[in-house]
Amino acid sequence: MKYCNEIKQVLFSAEQIRERVCRMAEQISADYKGKRPLVIGVLKGAWVFVADLLREMDIPADVDFICASSYGSGTTTSGTVTLLKDITLDCRKRDVLIVEDIIDSGVTLSLLKQMMLDRKAKSVNIVTLLSKPSRRKADVDVKYVGFEIPDEFVVGYGMDYDERFRTFADIGILK
Repeated sequence: MKYCNEIKQVLFSAEQIRERVCRMAEQISADYKGKRPLVIGVLKGAWVFVADLLREMDIPADVDFICASSYGSGTTTSGTVTLLKDITLDCRKRDVLIVEDIIDSGVTLSLLKQMMLDRKAKSVNIVTLLSKPSRRKADVDVKYVGFEIPDEFVVGYGMDYDERFRTFADIGILK
């Protein structure tokens, strides 16, 4: 294993992730049948999840990315959200799916959802691979959740610690 000396425990294997992403894509495809949603991936962590999810969906979708951060180089959220890159596609009168790697405090997703609603999106739903409900500070409705996890700092499958571990295929708890 590439990072075996730095991972305390693997929470989800690449196979478990793949199976869950497939089930989520099936549900989203059923819910959005006959529609063409705008899928907005939250960079950087969600890029792998977005790509895998889109490949498994059997409906047409447009894709864009937004970059917002509340972590910097730490392992806990700073509580302040910084918008680093905005979307380039118009979300007005569109069904929007915001795709996130992990929801911790919920502050970032709450802000992004409200931003899309303020821009007159027809609907806005949130998709996340991982959810830490014990850390919520903002009330955010998450329609699609891959896995609920304990209050641990996780890496892999696009998620990082100080820009490392993004290419780790599993999701693990950092030592």
